[in-house]
Amino acid sequence: MNGQSFDLIWILFFLLFFVPFIQQRWLARTRKKFIREIEINRSSRVIVLVHRQEFLSMFGLPFFKYINIEDAEQILRAIRKTDPKTSIDLIIHTPGGLVLASTQIAMALKRHPGPVRVLIPHFAMSGGTLLALAADEILMSQNAVMGPVDPQVDQYPAASLLRAVKRKPLSEVDDKTLILADQAEKAIAQLEQTVVSLLDKKMDSSLALSLAQKLTSGTWTHDYPISFEEAKKLGFLVSQEIPDEVIDLMELYPQPTRRQSSVDYDHEDRKKEKFK
Repeated sequence: MNGQSFDLIWILFFLLFFVPFIQQRWLARTRKKFIREIEINRSSRVIVLVHRQEFLSMFGLPFFKYINIEDAEQILRAIRKTDPKTSIDLIIHTPGGLVLASTQIAMALKRHPGPVRVLIPHFAMSGGTLLALAADEILMSQNAVMGPVDPQVDQYPAASLLRAVKRKPLSEVDDKTLILADQAEKAIAQLEQTVVSLLDKKMDSSLALSLAQKLTSGTWTHDYPISFEEAKKLGFLVSQEIPDEVIDLMELYPQPTRRQSSVDYDHEDRKKEKFK
């Protein structure tokens, strides 16, 4: 192998491995700066939860990220580091995720004494919608959507499991399906109660219960898009006054080729620093 070929291999190695790494570092720094600017402009703590399709290292196999326990831990830490009187702006772009993780985050947002706003540039489905219900105000772009929060049991819609069991004589239903149906019934009741709790003091109790039942009982398919107009009719506390800089921020979260953290915020302790 001559010297030119050896140099070419090193150049290719640099382009394949180091350039993407440098790009990711640049994007991360730019995002942090952008988030800080939004915080100063809005006098708030800004937390960003973005899930993209990613690829497994080396093999290039796609997988989808979702709200998980790690996300919950990071967001709970961010909320804990926020002064109780400071408002929180949670920017969400997610297909949903684990009920446990989503509920933890939602309850923490609800307990925060300061104003809480959830901003949806594009979509916040399932668990993302559950987080939005915890907010004092939901800011959506014109074409953004939310979705139902009906639970899924063993990869099946809980409401569909119940309906399937009720349409057959019990003698024709196997034990596993009966167990799943029992879990489905509990899951729907638990999520319904969670939604009612999140809506407490935000709307009349009867309206809160009606909305909770619609969102959890399989009224629509799980991926049904709830537009701004429909969300308003349903009683969501929505507004279209989403800042342009939030839409611009999403450009700094391109489809990645390597793993990146789903949650971003300025890690400075806001309890010790007042916003100016």
